[in-house]
Amino acid sequence: MKQNILVIGGTGKTGRRIVKLLNKLDYNVRVGSRTGTPAFDWHNTDGWTAALEGIDAIYITYQPDLAVPGALAAIEDLVKVAKKQNVKKLVLLSGKGEKEAQLCEQVVIHSGLEYTIVRANWFNQNFSENFLVEGILGGHVALPFAEAKIPFVDANDIAEVAVKALTEDSHNGNIYELTGAEGLTFEEAVGIIAKASGRSILFTGISIDAYVSAMRQQEISEDFIWLVQYLFTEVLGNPNNSEVTHDIEKVLGRKPISFNEYVEKTVGSGVWDAPVNQFD
Repeated sequence: MKQNILVIGGTGKTGRRIVKLLNKLDYNVRVGSRTGTPAFDWHNTDGWTAALEGIDAIYITYQPDLAVPGALAAIEDLVKVAKKQNVKKLVLLSGKGEKEAQLCEQVVIHSGLEYTIVRANWFNQNFSENFLVEGILGGHVALPFAEAKIPFVDANDIAEVAVKALTEDSHNGNIYELTGAEGLTFEEAVGIIAKASGRSILFTGISIDAYVSAMRQQEISEDFIWLVQYLFTEVLGNPNNSEVTHDIEKVLGRKPISFNEYVEKTVGSGVWDAPVNQFD
């Protein structure tokens, strides 16, 4: 019989891709979200027992990030409920180079359940499905750590690795670090997007202090500002995170989706089309 799998964050960047792949493989999938049936909400533990009932394996992604305050306690509580509900396997999406996230990993590793840890580098999709898309559409991207070489990883590769981990026992007990096949600076990445989309997109390297000030001027929440500042300084500021790994090839038997491949596909979706000026 096909196992029952709960995908927490099943409507998010990796989660919805995992749900789609598992459905194609004819697994019994439960979407873990506040709108799911039964609902799963990280901030309402009362519903967790129902959401985990009858589940064999869980894909765990914590929003907004495992590094934020409260994440460790939430993962600890989830593991307790999972054990009571006789869940057999946990697959945790973690952040490559995030020390705080590794504390959450340890909870899963020492849970007594089968597990796989999937540490991902910065997503390609941050340029099309997250906070970087606004700058792309506005024609000007200004970011700190402009000199950092980042081996961006594609969310579709992450999803495929997670599905393997959820459905195949050969991945039990492993920690996979997922990156793309080459490092790119933000300026190089923006240049690739500009060329493929036929648009003029300026890139400016700025200090982290200037970036934080700009976010505050836009009245972005302090929680999000803290997270972005953390990801830039602790993750991009860590030279080890420029390292290219080969775990995607090891698990999937093929090379990672390249940034150029991601851009070519995304251009066709229209997400980067320049806004039409209503006065033209």
